[in-house]
Amino acid sequence: MSVKFPKRLSSKRRKPPKDNAQAELLHNLGLDAFWNAPLDPASMLDISTWNLENQAPLDLKALPSAFLRRLWLLSQDARSPCCKPSSDSLTALDTSPETLNGGESQCAINPLDLVSAVFMSANTFLQQEMTVHMVQCQFAVPLVLPSTDPEEASRFLLWPLRGVVSQFLGKNGKLQEGNLASTYMPIVSCVKFGHCNVSKSKVLNHIISGPKSCNDTFLHRGMDGGQLPRKLSNGLVEIGWHLLTGDTARDGFPVPVAISNLRGDASKHEGCLNLLCQASSAMIVFCGNLREKDKQLLASCRDMASKLILIDISDTEKNEHSVVGFVGVNLEQDMGLPEGSVLQGEGLSEEELADRINDILKDLLPDKLKLVSLEAAANLAVELGLNVDEGTVCKKAMAKVEKVLEGLDEGSAQFREKQLPLQGPWWSKLAEIEKMESKQRKEGNQNDPRLQKEKTDILAELRNYKLTPAMKTFTNALFTIDKVERTYFLKWMKLRLQSKQTEKQNIQQDPSTNLQTDTNNDMLEYSDYLTHGANGDLEDSDSFCSDSTFEEESSEEQPVNVELQVSDQPCDNGQDLSSYGDIEPHSESRLDPVIEEQFDLMSNGIEIQGGEIVSMSHSFDEQISDSVFENQNGHLESQENGTLSCHGTPEYEPELTPATPDSNSSTKQQMSPDVSVEPQLAWCLQTFEPDPFSLGLEHFLREMGLIFELTHISRSSRNQKVLRLPSLAVDLLFYGIPLELMDGDASNIPIRWLGSIFAELKRRLPQEQCKTRVLTNLGVHHAKNAEVLSSVFGVKFPEGGKRSTRGVYMGALRLPDALRMDMDCDFLLLIDVEGLCPASLDNKTKIHDHEMATVATGLSNVLIQNIASDASSELETDIAFIVNALLRIKEFGSMPNCQLLVQDEGINTLLQASQLKRVSEMLQTETGDRGTNNAEQPNTKTISCITCVKGPWSNVSLSEPVETQYSEAVLSLKKNLFGALKKSAATGLSEFMIHLCAIWDAVKEESFSIGLQNTEIALAFSILCTEFSQWKTSFLEHMENWIIGAGKKIFATKEKVLDAEIQNDLLNELKDEGREEVNTEVDKLRSQVEAYLTEDDVLKERTETFKPILMSNIGDLQERVTEEITQRLATVGESHCSSIQVKKFETVLEKEQESKLRALVENSISTKLLLQDEQLEEEFEGVWSNILSSFDFRPSETDDITARVTEVLRLNLISRGLLKHIKQIEVIGQNKTSSFQVCDEHFGYRSRLKHMFEDNNRLQRVEAQQVACSVIEEYNHFVAEKSVLPADFSDSYITEMLGSVEKALKEKCMAIKSAFEVDLKVYLCSLACQDFQKVHDRFAKDTELLTFITATKSSYLAKFIYRFRKRDQCQRVAQAFTSMIIKPTVLDYIYRPLGLRIVEEIQAKEQQYQSSCAFSQHLLEQLIHEDRFESFLEYLLSYDSFRLSKIQETVVAHLSESPNSDKWRQQRLGEIVGKVAAAVSETAEGTNGVLSDTKPLLERVCLILESDGNVEVTRVFLDGPLFSITTEWDRFVTCLMELLAAMRLELAQEFSQTVDVTQLLNCLPIQPHYSLLDRVRGCEKQCPLCRAPCEVQEKGHEVHSALLHRPKDLLPHDLCSVSCRPESMTLSNPGENKDTQNPSVACKDLLSLRPDWNIYPEDPDSQMPTAYWRYVLVRYNDKFAKEYEREPATIPEEWKKITEEEALHSLREAFLTKTY
Repeated sequence: MSVKFPKRLSSKRRKPPKDNAQAELLHNLGLDAFWNAPLDPASMLDISTWNLENQAPLDLKALPSAFLRRLWLLSQDARSPCCKPSSDSLTALDTSPETLNGGESQCAINPLDLVSAVFMSANTFLQQEMTVHMVQCQFAVPLVLPSTDPEEASRFLLWPLRGVVSQFLGKNGKLQEGNLASTYMPIVSCVKFGHCNVSKSKVLNHIISGPKSCNDTFLHRGMDGGQLPRKLSNGLVEIGWHLLTGDTARDGFPVPVAISNLRGDASKHEGCLNLLCQASSAMIVFCGNLREKDKQLLASCRDMASKLILIDISDTEKNEHSVVGFVGVNLEQDMGLPEGSVLQGEGLSEEELADRINDILKDLLPDKLKLVSLEAAANLAVELGLNVDEGTVCKKAMAKVEKVLEGLDEGSAQFREKQLPLQGPWWSKLAEIEKMESKQRKEGNQNDPRLQKEKTDILAELRNYKLTPAMKTFTNALFTIDKVERTYFLKWMKLRLQSKQTEKQNIQQDPSTNLQTDTNNDMLEYSDYLTHGANGDLEDSDSFCSDSTFEEESSEEQPVNVELQVSDQPCDNGQDLSSYGDIEPHSESRLDPVIEEQFDLMSNGIEIQGGEIVSMSHSFDEQISDSVFENQNGHLESQENGTLSCHGTPEYEPELTPATPDSNSSTKQQMSPDVSVEPQLAWCLQTFEPDPFSLGLEHFLREMGLIFELTHISRSSRNQKVLRLPSLAVDLLFYGIPLELMDGDASNIPIRWLGSIFAELKRRLPQEQCKTRVLTNLGVHHAKNAEVLSSVFGVKFPEGGKRSTRGVYMGALRLPDALRMDMDCDFLLLIDVEGLCPASLDNKTKIHDHEMATVATGLSNVLIQNIASDASSELETDIAFIVNALLRIKEFGSMPNCQLLVQDEGINTLLQASQLKRVSEMLQTETGDRGTNNAEQPNTKTISCITCVKGPWSNVSLSEPVETQYSEAVLSLKKNLFGALKKSAATGLSEFMIHLCAIWDAVKEESFSIGLQNTEIALAFSILCTEFSQWKTSFLEHMENWIIGAGKKIFATKEKVLDAEIQNDLLNELKDEGREEVNTEVDKLRSQVEAYLTEDDVLKERTETFKPILMSNIGDLQERVTEEITQRLATVGESHCSSIQVKKFETVLEKEQESKLRALVENSISTKLLLQDEQLEEEFEGVWSNILSSFDFRPSETDDITARVTEVLRLNLISRGLLKHIKQIEVIGQNKTSSFQVCDEHFGYRSRLKHMFEDNNRLQRVEAQQVACSVIEEYNHFVAEKSVLPADFSDSYITEMLGSVEKALKEKCMAIKSAFEVDLKVYLCSLACQDFQKVHDRFAKDTELLTFITATKSSYLAKFIYRFRKRDQCQRVAQAFTSMIIKPTVLDYIYRPLGLRIVEEIQAKEQQYQSSCAFSQHLLEQLIHEDRFESFLEYLLSYDSFRLSKIQETVVAHLSESPNSDKWRQQRLGEIVGKVAAAVSETAEGTNGVLSDTKPLLERVCLILESDGNVEVTRVFLDGPLFSITTEWDRFVTCLMELLAAMRLELAQEFSQTVDVTQLLNCLPIQPHYSLLDRVRGCEKQCPLCRAPCEVQEKGHEVHSALLHRPKDLLPHDLCSVSCRPESMTLSNPGENKDTQNPSVACKDLLSLRPDWNIYPEDPDSQMPTAYWRYVLVRYNDKFAKEYEREPATIPEEWKKITEEEALHSLREAFLTKTY
């Protein structure tokens, strides 16, 4: 946790936690170190003030810082315990699923433990600020903090609640404002007994938020980390408030109600339970599964509580130890509770239960519940044994405050008149006289005697001034060295004054009603200890604090070396200044007459050096300054409220903490209007004029400064204690109490008082740590200036509000080391202007306000122009007010950087902000302004930013939520402010004081041309700025259009732009045109300005004043626009050149990639290997390197590397101790034409003498020369290796080369001098200058373009891989489509008609294929001619296969003899390829570059082929995902066309080769032999007797007939289906039955059996037709018998006489007869 370890508040050490779990949690949070040195408000400097980002915590130790930082930003996620996951997070904790939430964030702690841990680790003053911020966020705040030591009681936190102030509607509907700690209202407390399934905190959130919303006021288990077990917060009592807003939709109760919540089981925290029961107006008890002890405690609650409401949410079935019958109706009876006191909550949701409780409370409010204040509850806590945080030190400080404020009840005006008389008319009159004298001196007139007399009389009266009791007590309290008591004193002083003011306002609002003092309420039952409210008498300290001990009550243990004791005795009113200086006897006077001279010098604006102050030993100032603020190192550190202190370890160190929380007024929220409270709400919303007689802490501090001012009037009053007041003021400034620079009531600056303070401040600080920058917040009185600075920087300024806090106040913040170096300053001085009322009717007040605004503006480096949310009512007045101040400061010679802050986004607010922004930028233009320029940044033009921050300071009630964007808006504002501060010039403290004096003198003299009351000029000038802004906008639009046109001219040059000469000529021409155009338009603008100044009635009289400002703006605009045009033209030209270069590079790269891709795809397809990404990256790297090395970049300016090489060699020689040869490097870079030669100077005298007789040292020289040649050869290889690398020259090359030389000489031991090494290195470096210069020139090209191209290399690589993958995929799919669909279709188209064509050719050529009879005759003739038994056998037994084989032989013979098939295939190939190409081309129309799914397009190709090309396409393979890819169709078509062409070429080559008939026939879908067979097949029926085929040719014949029946011996017996045959078909065998040989009888039987066959007995007259088969039988009788395994047939002799010719003749006759 990056916070400062604060100093201990007391010597009483707190005991560390005894619970190991608690100690471990504090350790893990990094808070164990703050147990005895608690966090203080100063810690918020590092945590919040200097933090410009709201970073999420990374681990547990960052959670407390994140909580505080978010809380100060009023962020709703402040209590979130979530950390971003990291590797080192939560290592010390259990990271089980029970303790961690999944997701991006991790929660390892309950958020309630986080809040409790930070509160336990903070001191009471930081607790107060934390409480105020938590209440603003509508978070519940700790009321009773549990102790980590079981032996100690819990602590009641009253002091933190004293800072919470809010407005609300009271019981009677009247507006009230008060401190919530002292306000009487009903307090409803909630506790639980046993385990409850219902979330008590959720129920309370519904109750406290009202009926229409639900805020997470109380943390509950449904929030991040809320389900985790609590380790620190059990026993914690939280409190939240439901305050009325007047909006009936949001108000849940008729009166304000406080709701407290006891965490954990009430039975384990009886002390807190007793307190809540007795101090609460009503007790709500959530009853879970109760035990016997719980019953006893409930009985005691019944006796103690005024009103008890029980909620029954028990589940007896789940707890066997519960008391049966103790809930419900029995509980009411047993405990004697009224009917309806027990509410059955089982089964109800949290929202339903809250509604039930709301109804009960509404019945009790507003008259049935007693009113209680937290102050009274604190007194009760003491009686019950609890600790209260307001101890004896607090009581002592409170008593001193009451002593200071004695008499205030008579009225603030009377009190100021009696106790603060120096702020009366004397001080104001002196200021007026001094101003009149200054004006007279400026005019050269002598002083008016009347003024001199009046001034003398006033000074005489002032010399009689006697210190008042109030100021005596006040200063004594401030001089105390007990830092805790002093902090309590200042805090309580502010709170009491605020309380008095609030009481007065409430009485004025409704004199008859005061909620806080309503003592007539009969419900105040505990009057014995609930005695007084916030506005009661403080003499009875018991009404506010108890006697309990507090950690700070250690005033007994004061440092032993304290030399000053402050008297607490009351002083008389008549005590004079001399009695004010009572000190110890050994104290000596610290100041001498030198101080008077310094005061006089300061009054004249002369710088005061700290060293001029004479320091005396043992003085009070030395004790405070030396021991508190200065240590051995003299450094400063941040203190409690985030301001300044010193590092070191002094013997004692008084510490002061800020008195007022930064949200006293920020908690005043605006309430929603309602009819019943309309007057009160109107009062809240109207612009409030401060009460001129109100009183604040700043009035006492102002009186202290005026007391010191009297030392200049009366030297006798310069006693020791008065002269120590500047040191006290520095102490207060260091600890966050602002210093008043200017009294706004009297409009006067105490120059001597301020001079002494700055002199003391400078004396304490080291001279080198006095640089400052000044930030001023300027706004009207209702713009909440103090609250804005408090929200942004955490500082405390007097809050105007309803008090008359009029003045200019300054706070100081010391920057941390890191930020100090970044901003080049040590301090940030924050100036706040309070009480400005530009709309006031009082003319004197107006003048004072203008003077304050002028002074504050003149002191500023950065000026925040704070525009209130209700700016519409005083729009012109506010604008004129601020513009006047800016004009006067501009005339003075100083101009701050203006930043605008708006508090809403209303049209009038934004209009005023825009108007002021124009004025500010107009006045900031001129150079040399203090706020905008410095020596390092001359002519810097700062830009004003408008930031909208809807802060909580505009709220008047804590019931109003904080704007959700508030946190981001504050951080944005802070970033803008720090950015503006960085651009300003830092000054010293002395310069700041001199500058203040100079401005004040100018204000007093009214040395400005614009009077303090003249608003017409400011309004006229602001209107002129608006007109000028419009003219400027028109001018810029015109020039923007001109630049667009010039850009078009540049882009029209295209490729010519790469010519450097053409490019430069064009740019120079356009730049000249641009300058002329700017000059022309600027002249028009000047004319408009001059005409406006001449015509305007108000401005024309001051033309000499405003014209230089306007002309300076115009000149600056002209210069800026001209420069911008020049830059933009150069940028456009360069961009155009680069774009052309990039396009050219991409073209070359595309060409190379295309070639490489094609090769890779072809290789991948051919090898059927899929390339990996690594292989593709290597291929791409080769292409990339080749292009970069050969690409023609535009040449750019290159540097000579000779100087770099020389420097490397020089450092090498120095490191080698060869400084005596350093002059040799001067020859590097000269062209070396000769080779390196070894000479005698390279050898020592003794070496030469030794070898003088050895051929003049030849061997020694040769050896050295060989070494040199070897080194040079190695160098040549080295250069060749480096030259091919795609990298520029590097100095490491020379270092590596020189190392190689040294290594080579070390390896070769030779008696040689160092001159050899030096000369060789010089020689090689000279060569390197020439060789590596070429490398450098090659790479010293268009570096930006090269950088751009190199940066996009990864995208090019990804595109290369993608294109390969897509192209490879495309190629593979196209190849699959070609091989699986296109090629089969092509082959089918070619070969399907070829078979029929062959049949037709054979039929036309061969007559036997004309009919079946001719074919049969031809077969039988061929059988006779062949004369082969096997053929006859095959014919007889396998007639079909025999015919087919004979036809096939014919086909083969035909194809072998005919060349027509080749031509036919080539022709058909060309036709089908053309049709496919046409179909593919048709689908490619309009698809160029379009990504498409290939499957539908391929289907379309097939459809086109089928419909337009009459081609049969087999599309079955298109089904499935194979062909469904997304690619560029034109790319796919290209691949397809390429593959189609390749296929055609392949088939054409195949067709042109020698035809293999068998292979050709196998390719034919229609086989020609089968087709021929079908044509000559005839009737397929065979004779049932001899298997002879039917020769009847008529189609559809019913009776079959064979021409040639076969003898039975030609067939095997199993083929004979009938035993009876014609005699001519059988052989006569002896012994056969004659009956069987009767053919007539047999045939008759056969005809009856087969009527479809016509078989007749052979005609005896016609024997020849049978001769064919008889001849065959005779010729092959033995073979048939052998084949059939039987005896040869008996053949008649006449058969043996038949010849071949007779057989053929009989065959022909038979078929001829059939034909005819």
